[in-house]
This record gives sequence, C-alpha cells and structure tokens, in this order.
Amino acid sequence: MHRIELSDVPADCALYRQLPAADFHDSYRFPVPDPGLSALELLIQVLAGSPPWIERMMWLRNKAVRLLGLKDLGALGAVDPAKPAGSYRPGDRIGIFTLVESREDEVVVCDRDRHLDVWLSVRKLASDGDRHWAAVTTVVRTKNRLGRAYMLVVKPMHRMIVPASLRSYLARKAG
Repeated sequence: MHRIELSDVPADCALYRQLPAADFHDSYRFPVPDPGLSALELLIQVLAGSPPWIERMMWLRNKAVRLLGLKDLGALGAVDPAKPAGSYRPGDRIGIFTLVESREDEVVVCDRDRHLDVWLSVRKLASDGDRHWAAVTTVVRTKNRLGRAYMLVVKPMHRMIVPASLRSYLARKAG
C-alpha cells in the first residue's frame, strides 16, 4: 500500500511562518513516483484525479453553503488538462484554488474570502535514498464565527479528503 503519513509541517515550507496565527493546520507526507515532476505538476495531477465521491461532496458543499452566504468553489478537480504547468501564473485558478507562487520544489495556492483563508502547499522533500517524498500542507485562518463554524464541519471531511486524493493519485501512477 502507498504510505501516506500525517506529519509535521516542514520547517522550510512557505506556510510554516503562518502556523502561529493558524486556526487549523495539517501536513501529509507521501511518496512521489515521478521525481521529475515539479511541485505544481504534482498538485495539478492530484487535483485533476480527484475521486468521484470527493467531487460529489464538493457539489453538495457548494449547494449547501450558498444558503449561508459562502461562495461556490466549483469542483476540486476543475483543472484544464490542456494547459501546460509552465503557463500558470500567480492569480490563475487551479481547481478550487488560486495560484500564489510556484517554484520547482514548492507551489502555494489559496482560497480567501471574508470568513476564512485556506492556504495549501505542495513541497517536494529531500529524497530518502532512492525514495522521493513530498508534503501537502494546509493552513486555515478563520476570520469570524461563520468561518469557525464552517471549519467545525469541514475539518473531519478534510482529514478524509486529502489522504484519499493522495491515494487516488498514487494508485493512478502505479497503474
């Protein structure tokens, strides 16, 4: 089975400095079968292959939150398969996120609104012999009661969605 581990936020992660003000954070370490991919390419491949049950949950989420005044984020896997990773620029949408910065070894995306800010990083880690690893880190900062209430509901789902998305990616890569 593919090892996906809950881990500490890497100290060299771009989101590390946000941890003191975070209302929620987590990080998952996972093996990277193709070390030649950039962090952005990894993110695109993970999002583009979101499991169908996650996309159904996003659809339900989007319907429900409109009643509360939260925005419809669209589909997690709404990534243009024809768009080369190298053509993405800060401000471009990747799934439900907006690209903030992209380097070969790390990509940072976010979704911000008046209730909360969600930041996500995919960071390539140092290799472990012939095994290559990356970490996907999420940091959330709530801004008001609605944001805090939303996170109470979403947090358990997030803890299922991230590992499931990574397992799906790894299963596709394993063929």
